[in-house]
Amino acid sequence: MGSFSIWHWLIVLVVVVLIFGTKKLGNVGKDLGNAVKGFKEGMKTDEQKAGEEPHKQVKDDGKTIEGEVKEKTNSKA
Repeated sequence: MGSFSIWHWLIVLVVVVLIFGTKKLGNVGKDLGNAVKGFKEGMKTDEQKAGEEPHKQVKDDGKTIEGEVKEKTNSKA
């Protein structure tokens, strides 16, 4: 009742290959890889998808400020 040895896993692998065949197992591997790739692509932000850098503003002193506008406010002072 202990853990399976390498021989047990090899026998299971041979049985799986005999049942499904190598072509079908290869297709399953490709489909799984494409699904993971699609998931990673979907997790990227819009800026990363476009390959653009974030919008930057430059002060008069030449220093770069990076930021993103979240909300427009009207300040009447």
